[in-house]
Amino acid sequence: MTKLAFAVALLSVLSVSGASAQVELKSYADQNGYINVQTLTCAQLAGTFQEDADLLTTWYSGWYNGLAKKHFINVGRSKEAEHEVIVYCKANPGVKVIKAIGTVIDTMRKEKGIIISK
Repeated sequence: MTKLAFAVALLSVLSVSGASAQVELKSYADQNGYINVQTLTCAQLAGTFQEDADLLTTWYSGWYNGLAKKHFINVGRSKEAEHEVIVYCKANPGVKVIKAIGTVIDTMRKEKGIIISK
């Protein structure tokens, strides 16, 4: 009876955990340890551990803000954007992460009435 209970418990855990296993972000690195952030896909981002997704989206935020010559961070908005990017990526696994970020940021700006002057 104990073996049966263990088997049932194991099967229920496996069915809840999902079909694909999460991988460390570093598994996408080249032989020198670098990740090409311009080719990373949403499937890869969505398939990493939360800590790795946090690290990567923080890096992207810094990259985009650096390009815009901005030196501020809105922590709440950044966390919201990270969440929305991951949700978008789970729904669109074939999209590149940089495209997903642009789409999410554009949507958030529109919804919040944020206008960027050029």
